[in-house]
Amino acid sequence: MPRGGWQEFKSTDGLSGPSRAMARPDDSQSNPKEQQAVRVQRTRGGKRGKTVTQITGLELSATEAKGLLKRLKARAGTGGTFKDDLLELQGDQVSLVIEFMQSEGFRPKQAGG
Repeated sequence: MPRGGWQEFKSTDGLSGPSRAMARPDDSQSNPKEQQAVRVQRTRGGKRGKTVTQITGLELSATEAKGLLKRLKARAGTGGTFKDDLLELQGDQVSLVIEFMQSEGFRPKQAGG
């Protein structure tokens, strides 16, 4: 082995142990969209009586959730926020969100009343 511990490989066959596992993450550990328990509900608490639509149960990374929120806000034509694994849209957007989430491949359910 050359000085400095550097060794080149012509293929990945020579790699072993943790370096090979780090080369490509296993996508089978993430929960598919169809199996996530996504809940959509309308709430009024904490917003000075204003109605907001909350989306919970998404198992997405922060960047994926923000991208989804951006598309939802554009579709609904309202504002919204992402905080603590919870998406919030301004106004009563439950039916629109359920329709949109189904088109994205999720299986959302309406929670609450």
